[in-house]
Amino acid sequence: MSGNVASGTVNLSDLEERLKKLESNFQSKKRPTNKLGLNFGAQPNHPTVPAQRPQMSLNFQSSAPASTLNSMSQQMAQPRKKQISFSIPPPEKSHESERVNQRLQEVYQQTGKLRIGGKVLQAHVHEFDNLGQIGSGTCGQVYKMRYKPISYVMAVKQMNRSGNNDEQKRILMDLDIVQKSHDCPTIVTCFGTFVTESSVWICMELMETCFEKLKKRVQGPMPEVILGKLTVAVVQALNYLKEQHNVIHRDVKPSNILVGNNGVIKLCDFGISGRLVDSQAKTRAAGCTAYMAPERISPDPNHPNYDIRADVWSLGISLVELATGRFPYSDCKTDFEMLTKILEQEPPSLPPDKGFSIHFQKFVTACCTKDYRNRPKYRELLADEFVKRFIFANVDVTKWLGQILYPPTGTTAFPIARTASGNVVKPTTTDPFAFAAEITQAQFAKHARTRSLDFKDFNRKPGTK
Repeated sequence: MSGNVASGTVNLSDLEERLKKLESNFQSKKRPTNKLGLNFGAQPNHPTVPAQRPQMSLNFQSSAPASTLNSMSQQMAQPRKKQISFSIPPPEKSHESERVNQRLQEVYQQTGKLRIGGKVLQAHVHEFDNLGQIGSGTCGQVYKMRYKPISYVMAVKQMNRSGNNDEQKRILMDLDIVQKSHDCPTIVTCFGTFVTESSVWICMELMETCFEKLKKRVQGPMPEVILGKLTVAVVQALNYLKEQHNVIHRDVKPSNILVGNNGVIKLCDFGISGRLVDSQAKTRAAGCTAYMAPERISPDPNHPNYDIRADVWSLGISLVELATGRFPYSDCKTDFEMLTKILEQEPPSLPPDKGFSIHFQKFVTACCTKDYRNRPKYRELLADEFVKRFIFANVDVTKWLGQILYPPTGTTAFPIARTASGNVVKPTTTDPFAFAAEITQAQFAKHARTRSLDFKDFNRKPGTK
């Protein structure tokens, strides 16, 4: 039976020969070329090493029919798909980033000049003595420093240059506003700037303290006359930013309202101020959450942007806090709880039974209107009766400040005030609200020669004539 195969069995010799031919054809097939000329990760100037094929094992003991083996060979002959991986190039510098860097270069060219008392002085950072940290701002720390050549003491805000584009924009905004606002008496004065490879210095006039620290010092309500002068200063500063530079502050709060030892109140910290486009701001992630207006927390889908009235809300919340000695949302344990109350509860207001004038109560209520469409803008606030009264009011802020910061020994915990005859106003009650009202009355009695400061108007109860 040599060379014969029984019927129904596979001729192994023929099968082996056919498989060898298929193997030869399979090996001779070229891999598909890259017609697009793309380089998928291959190193330049290095020949591509073909991948080693797995060894094919043939089992001739199998009794599978030839058709099945042919099908298997055809599947193996199909070219395998390539794993393609694209390397993403680094993002190109945006136009905004280039503009920020260009502006920084312009500032760098103007560095090293101090304008003090009408004179321009060439200065260097090594000519300053650090007298200690006095505060911190949005993107830097504030130090009390002495310029040694003329022994001039000033406040210097130092901001690190991290290379982050958002930080760069904050620094530029702060520089921009303080440099351009030299003609506004209610914005801190800038003497000059220094730009180094690692930091930016802004040299400003030294103020005595901020109202956040004063609130902690007083530990109770502040007199209405003091808050009246604060209101005038803040509204005038905000209106100046809007009208002259088309800017919204976005971080109005007691810690950014300063007072000098001469009694002048000024606004500061413009790192997160924003440019207005068509009188509206678009950036939402800016400012302190506690003083943020409802329309910034939960914007109207039809009108997602906000305008200067967001700062009016922040002013109203600050006035409630300073007038009562307590932040209106201080009982909230989390930011989420506080934001929920801002959106869902009635807005804060001044208590009607604590001696506040009807004009002050109305002003705060208008500022804290939840619907921004019904909230007044700066022109309306400047025309408000409460603001008009204090624009020209002769309030001795300097003496009040001195009594708070440097109280005479043996005095009470309450801040003191003096009558027109110079007598000390001593508290007749342990109620801090009542004593704050006594200070207000003493201040107005001291300057009763001005008709518009008649205290009767301020002490009038709501609904009376």
